[in-house]
Amino acid sequence: MLFAIIAPANAHSLELCGILDALAEANTMLPPQRAYEPVVLAEQAQVIPCHSGMRIAPDGVLEDLDGPANTLIVVGAYGVPFPASPAGADWLRREAMACRRYGSACTGAFWLGAAGLLDGRRVTTHWAYAAELARQYPRARVEAEQMVLRDGPLVTAGGVTAAIDMTLALIEEDHGHAIALWVARRLAMYLRRPGGQAQYAVNLAAPAALRDNIERVQMRVRNHPEENHSLGAMARRAAMSERNFSRVFRRETGMSAADFVEKARIDAARRMLESGPPNVNSIALKCGFSGQDAMRRAFVRQMQVTPGAYRRAFRSSLASNL
Repeated sequence: MLFAIIAPANAHSLELCGILDALAEANTMLPPQRAYEPVVLAEQAQVIPCHSGMRIAPDGVLEDLDGPANTLIVVGAYGVPFPASPAGADWLRREAMACRRYGSACTGAFWLGAAGLLDGRRVTTHWAYAAELARQYPRARVEAEQMVLRDGPLVTAGGVTAAIDMTLALIEEDHGHAIALWVARRLAMYLRRPGGQAQYAVNLAAPAALRDNIERVQMRVRNHPEENHSLGAMARRAAMSERNFSRVFRRETGMSAADFVEKARIDAARRMLESGPPNVNSIALKCGFSGQDAMRRAFVRQMQVTPGAYRRAFRSSLASNL
């Protein structure tokens, strides 16, 4: 089962090695005729420099693929990768159409976009670069909160380690739950990681407005999440009518004022859950929620994970031992 991995310059070595290690673990449980045959390809016939300093000797260049491959995956680079050449993009588009499935890990999605393979498709990428992917390829339906996303023959993964999540999903699709679970256990990983990418984002309420009065409202919400931040209260602080404030806020930030408030309160709660007081209800009240049930609903809505699960995953080792 030919599994082609395309690696750009400045690649994330963890993505590439994670995919290869997961496939290698699966192969130990598979008969030879069903085993994966991974090949690593580069656009040019030279060693691939990784961001970590690791240098990888590819198995060949793109044109060396003895295909069509069963699976074709482009891994990401650190940041937005240098684009493939026009010839490389043409090759990628042609080979992807001949594959059973194709996709990307992390910012490898930018290569797929350049090849026209994201048009009309639901796609994910590293949370920090999702907005840029949507800007460059507006015909793609970018869903930054997703860890792994499948849309027809296209499969995409979020940031870095999500490449392994994606590979486990592909192994399960090919060989069943038992084999995929065995590989996950060998790698000491979840077969399906709880929650989405939003739990890893630095701030959910990130967009900053350019208008001073809107930015002042944003800062008030961030610094005092426990206060009343109803639409009427925010509009008064901005010296605007509710209708105009709502319209301008969305235009400036790309989200509704209510969504911004909820995300800002979640950001504040996340910081407390990571290192603050142990009482969850107290955290909820300090962050402007009516109680822990309301905070739980907001966490699940925005991050697909509960406050308790978030705390277990991200609480500092010092705080957890207090």
